[in-house]
Amino acid sequence: MRSTIHTHTADDVFTLRPLVQAARDRELGIFRKGLAGVALDRLAVLARELVEERPRTPKEIREALLLEWPDADPQALSVAARCLLPLVQVTPRGLWRRSGQVRLTTAETWFGRPAGTVPAPDDTVLRYLAAFGPASVKDMQTWCGLTRLRDAFERLRPRLLTFQDEHGTELFDLPDAPRPDEDTPAPPRFLPEFDNLLLSHADRGRVVPADARSRTWKGNQAYCVFLLDGLLAGLWRLEETEQRTTMTIQPFGRTGRAQRAELTQEAERMLKVMAPQGIPYDVVLGRVEG
Repeated sequence: MRSTIHTHTADDVFTLRPLVQAARDRELGIFRKGLAGVALDRLAVLARELVEERPRTPKEIREALLLEWPDADPQALSVAARCLLPLVQVTPRGLWRRSGQVRLTTAETWFGRPAGTVPAPDDTVLRYLAAFGPASVKDMQTWCGLTRLRDAFERLRPRLLTFQDEHGTELFDLPDAPRPDEDTPAPPRFLPEFDNLLLSHADRGRVVPADARSRTWKGNQAYCVFLLDGLLAGLWRLEETEQRTTMTIQPFGRTGRAQRAELTQEAERMLKVMAPQGIPYDVVLGRVEG
């Protein structure tokens, strides 16, 4: 999924990963110059042998592949291995408040299960709509990187409801999905960087106002953001020391007294989970960004 790190169940690894292989193949085209003269079939075999012998770090994978193709771009070789194989990061990796070293092996080795065939996208379409509907065909294609999903939506049409947005785009949704009235209050919510809500539609204007689109990223790094009334309204960051945890909230625009109180209340609710036990925490409403 967008060639980045996701947490999945084992079953999803063996369905979603083969489903998006075509998107990973297209990604390799970006690195075509750095892979000149590299036989990708051979690279996949060598990389699989390496990581299935024992979990390897990306550096170890690059160095081993460079012995075979010394003139290739090291990063391109690493990306090719990641795109061609269903790799998992083995434990210990994501640790609470600290990180382990990245070591990779194949999903088949890690779970002791053979890889399956590429599934039809229909079940994934239904799951996507359950999370992000109402949505268009193009929305889902943006989410997963695949193309030509229209046929799957057409097969499922009898089981779906359809709508049109203000631009005339056809939207699909599950019949029993919640669709609150547009006047339903939406409480403040704090989102992590790269949250799927912000990345899962071709038309991101439903969540990200036009004047905020360029204010939530720096290079390839996304900032943590918060929503007010269902729309992206500012940034937040966490600063932790041994003595105190401080959460700073920076709105993009003016906020009323009631909104500030709701933001503070939601921030404190989150900090009860995120702040280390026994360490005091503060919520700081910063100055308006921009």
